[in-house]
Amino acid sequence: MSYRLMRVLVLFDLPVGTPADRRAYAQFRKSLIKNGFLMLQESVYCKLALNATVAGAIMQSVREIKPAKGLVQMLAITEKQFSRMEIVTGEVHSELIDTDERLVIL
Repeated sequence: MSYRLMRVLVLFDLPVGTPADRRAYAQFRKSLIKNGFLMLQESVYCKLALNATVAGAIMQSVREIKPAKGLVQMLAITEKQFSRMEIVTGEVHSELIDTDERLVIL
């Protein structure tokens, strides 16, 4: 089995006009966090995957929890591509350690 670390990015734009829409938005967001996704920006979340097969399974799990309304997009990229992300303006503020330094492969 090949271990090529990947990231699954989930980008979404969900309606929040009605109480039911807000509830669906909150449930989707909480489900992402519960499943190990980290917030990069508002409505942009990512999760580390060991390889393309695991990334595909993660994407399938997101398809299963998607809300009925709104736009949800996913993108799987390699860790090398993700590390080349350029911050154009602003600063990264995170209290979470989001690296693979502590990754243990058994």
